[in-house]
Amino acid sequence: MDWDKLRIFHAVADAGSLTHAGDRLNLSQSAVSRQIRALEESLNSTLFHRHARGLILTEQGELLFDATSSMSKRLDAASARIRDSEEEVFGELKVTTTFGFGTLWLAPRLPKLYEKYPNLNIDLMLEERVLDLPMREADIAIRMKEPSQADLIRKRLMTVQMQLYASREYLDRLGTPQEIADISDHRLICQSPSSAQVGAGAMLVQHLMAHNPQSLLTINNYFGVLQGVLNNLGIGVLPDYITEDFPHLVHVLPETESAEVPVFLAYPEELRHSQRIFAFRDFVQDEIIAHRKHLRELGKI
Repeated sequence: MDWDKLRIFHAVADAGSLTHAGDRLNLSQSAVSRQIRALEESLNSTLFHRHARGLILTEQGELLFDATSSMSKRLDAASARIRDSEEEVFGELKVTTTFGFGTLWLAPRLPKLYEKYPNLNIDLMLEERVLDLPMREADIAIRMKEPSQADLIRKRLMTVQMQLYASREYLDRLGTPQEIADISDHRLICQSPSSAQVGAGAMLVQHLMAHNPQSLLTINNYFGVLQGVLNNLGIGVLPDYITEDFPHLVHVLPETESAEVPVFLAYPEELRHSQRIFAFRDFVQDEIIAHRKHLRELGKI
């Protein structure tokens, strides 16, 4: 099969238009159209339905587009490896992690990474869904459980626990709970039961709910929970990695906490020689070491 025709087909399917695909490829609309017709003839199949609004893939076109999308991702991975210099760190690195860890821990530390590697471009994708690393939906991931996908290099970074925190102003106004039953006198701020979260955090919330909080504020991510706590709305269920960056928050009921949640860093085996991967991995590891050292100095671990 003609690779050039497949490249043009992929661009047309992605753009949904001969004109837009031609603009991307620096080809005329007629040249793109001829290549698509030639590909359809060689396959003896119609790949697009032609409409006034543009082009829509047929069932056969969808099958071919799935294949060219997979090829494109593999080619991007190969190109990334080829471009990686033995001496320099540059180019795009697609990083995925959870919304909470990404906003509350990772993003505030990225200035240090950019200071060291100014030519590195981070594409930070924050979502609870586990992206497919072997298919290059992302280059590297930090997840709250060990990745199960094949052909990944994995490294355990640390453990996290969900604990209870409140502002001093809130506690001065409404009192500090001395035992878990005192939750009935307070507003609890936590992740929504329907939101994606680690099982350990969900179990802690379920345990707290059994003690009938006076009021409830549920939010679908930890960044929102933190904002509620900082604005004196109640006692929040938050990951313990926030303690370094928000030392003024009060740890409430220290004996009430979730089970430990392992945090893993993972990346595809095919990127094992990537200088960008090495730079990001080493940066995260160094920041975690510094984080734990600071907590030890504060007597928190």
